[in-house]
Amino acid sequence: EVQLVESGGGLVQTGGSLRLSCATSGFTFDDHAIGWFRQAPGKEREGVACINNSYGSTSYADVTKGRFTISSDSARRTVDLQMTSLEPEDTAIYYCAVSILCIGTEAAHFRSWGQGTQVTVSS
Repeated sequence: EVQLVESGGGLVQTGGSLRLSCATSGFTFDDHAIGWFRQAPGKEREGVACINNSYGSTSYADVTKGRFTISSDSARRTVDLQMTSLEPEDTAIYYCAVSILCIGTEAAHFRSWGQGTQVTVSS
């Protein structure tokens, strides 16, 4: 059974940092891609970052480029999202998901999702 569990969310002030982690199981980690996505209240889900474990390549959404960094640890089967210079607009529930390949930060082809972790950035 494919499982993804997010952790690391919380409350932080504007300009602060958080590190999210996605723990995975149930699939061949090195043959898949892991994406991070977020959904704010009243808004559609949007892609944040994605990493192809097969190639080590990464993709970022324009709104997070330069502030967020995605990284993968094959031995621990985790994918982290380091977030810096956080803004109130980054407030959302953050999800990780698994697919075969990243297509930018598109979400449509991701088949299994975690339950999400709340990130709140206060002004």
